[in-house]
Amino acid sequence: MNENNYYLKKSKAVLREVRKSVIGKDDVICKVYMAIIAGGHVLLDDIPGVGKTTMAHAFANALGLKYNRIQFTPDVMPSDITGFSMYNRQTGKFEFKQGAAMCNLLLADEINRTSPKTQSALLQIMEESKVTVDGNTYELPDPFVVIATQNPIGSIGTQKLPESQLDRFMIKLSMGYPQIEDEVAIMKSRLENGKNTQFSACVLEKGDIEGIREEVAGIYVDDSIYEYVAKIAAKTRSRENIIQGVSPRGSIAVIAMAKAEAFLRGNNYVLPSDIKNIAVETFAHRIVTNVNGAAGTEAARKEITEILRNVPVPEMNK
Repeated sequence: MNENNYYLKKSKAVLREVRKSVIGKDDVICKVYMAIIAGGHVLLDDIPGVGKTTMAHAFANALGLKYNRIQFTPDVMPSDITGFSMYNRQTGKFEFKQGAAMCNLLLADEINRTSPKTQSALLQIMEESKVTVDGNTYELPDPFVVIATQNPIGSIGTQKLPESQLDRFMIKLSMGYPQIEDEVAIMKSRLENGKNTQFSACVLEKGDIEGIREEVAGIYVDDSIYEYVAKIAAKTRSRENIIQGVSPRGSIAVIAMAKAEAFLRGNNYVLPSDIKNIAVETFAHRIVTNVNGAAGTEAARKEITEILRNVPVPEMNK
């Protein structure tokens, strides 16, 4: 068995474990996992109660990651995330007290309900994977992944994330309501098992995540695929209904996600279909349309979908 097969089997085991806790959302589960192994962060934009917290907790357990959750409210301070220095009278020195970010997987719940200053503190460490407190820099654990949530319904007490900060998230997903049969299974699982409901068990060995990420990074991307993505991005910058198009960071994110998708398919190269399967979730939150409010999200998705229909798909050399 080669290492790629080993890591692929481990990845399939992770997905199976998470599905035990998150019922009926296989596509979302796969794309969250793809973002994690591609080295990105995830924004879940959805109403309360559909399983966002369960999703994050299940992944933390299945991957064997240290997990923290912070509930964002208007009074949450940047130091709650980054940490702070406290004077120790016994030693006569200032000591660093860790913030919520000192973990492998941070669930940032309702990120749009805190101040822009606190949002910026989180989004900065997402980019740099380190915190600086009183001139001292502390590296965050590796891997470090943020799964942030926000409620798209209602604006009272919320601070919308600026487009430049949304760009820090590799993908933006919505879980949506469950199907009837899935909701029946969820109710039975929670009500019959009660407090004994178990989250997923750890299935990875030490170093597996690093190995999986190396395998994903090594997936081959043909020049025709790079050109295909560049043409899609260029279209977002010239359409009448799009005010702000995709940046090069978005193009890089699409390639990274496509590599993860190819890995999960068991391929060592990216196909145009891999790009199509993840383009909407990776591109839509990075563009600004001339439609305001909640309708803007759907308008952005439609724009990307239309662009995908019109950009010629490259022919891969056999």
